[in-house]
Amino acid sequence: MAATVDYRLLERAATSGRDPAPLLRAAALALAEIAAGRRELRAVRHPLGFLCFPVQREGDSGVCVHVFGGPGDAAPAPLTTSPVHSHSWDLISCVLYGRVINLPVRVLDERERPTHRVYEVASSPSGVDEIRPTARLVRSENGPEQASVTGEIYSLPAGEFHTTVLPGGSASATLLLGRVRPGRRDLSLGPVDGVGHRVVRQTCDVAQSARTASTVLRRIDAPHHR
Repeated sequence: MAATVDYRLLERAATSGRDPAPLLRAAALALAEIAAGRRELRAVRHPLGFLCFPVQREGDSGVCVHVFGGPGDAAPAPLTTSPVHSHSWDLISCVLYGRVINLPVRVLDERERPTHRVYEVASSPSGVDEIRPTARLVRSENGPEQASVTGEIYSLPAGEFHTTVLPGGSASATLLLGRVRPGRRDLSLGPVDGVGHRVVRQTCDVAQSARTASTVLRRIDAPHHR
């Protein structure tokens, strides 16, 4: 039986004491179970270009391991939608290894000379994302980069537009805590004249998922390999 994750305990560690140790342990335990075949949790190729292990979903909260870049099975999924987006949920993330850069994006309503249209992203449990254009036209301005490295914790509130980037050719992984905020929607920026479309998330098989979990686990356990 797979070990359960105490979301509230991890949330307190991340927000009160800014202590990465419980989050690192939780990620390592989940990945070890997947790598050893004790838990048949499959990685999902996310439209934003990373692999996601949905470790636990319970009510309005969830815990995931996100894997960005790297060789073999840890290679990023093809990017199929705009990288600039905002979540319907508050995000707390601990960098397991590597370096992650978040770029905040200020979005201002602009009907005369817009640079983007806002799109709503409606995701179903079946792994299908419906990308729907809204009537909102905007222009965007990039803010200063916010870099986080191994063991650091960062947070992003629901509704804040941003994009996540990695230094060229590098790899990283994070343990992510998410809590849904009622009334919020997942949004992204796209072309002014773009049309709605559907994205089907691809799921890795059990063997691929186990190999990727093993690769990530080795990097967590071996700091000199990061």
